[in-house]
Amino acid sequence: MDLSALQQVALSDAGLRLLATALAIGLGTIGPGIGIGVVVNAAIHAIGRNPDAAGQAQLNMFLGIAFTEALAIFALVVALLIGFKIL
Repeated sequence: MDLSALQQVALSDAGLRLLATALAIGLGTIGPGIGIGVVVNAAIHAIGRNPDAAGQAQLNMFLGIAFTEALAIFALVVALLIGFKIL
């Protein structure tokens, strides 16, 4: 395959669709990944400061993780919709 054939594949509709799919899932999971790290960090610090409130801190941590993970699942759904030519 020469360079012109690679350029034709990269600029085709399928190539751009694959690029959009990769960007949608890649960039769509950066935020939730950082968010989960921040939520768990805050919960660990809260439990360290007040061990008696560990149950409430863990409950809030798991709720925060669930809501943050929903954003990553939304990014996955959008990437699948782009990949299967629905969007």
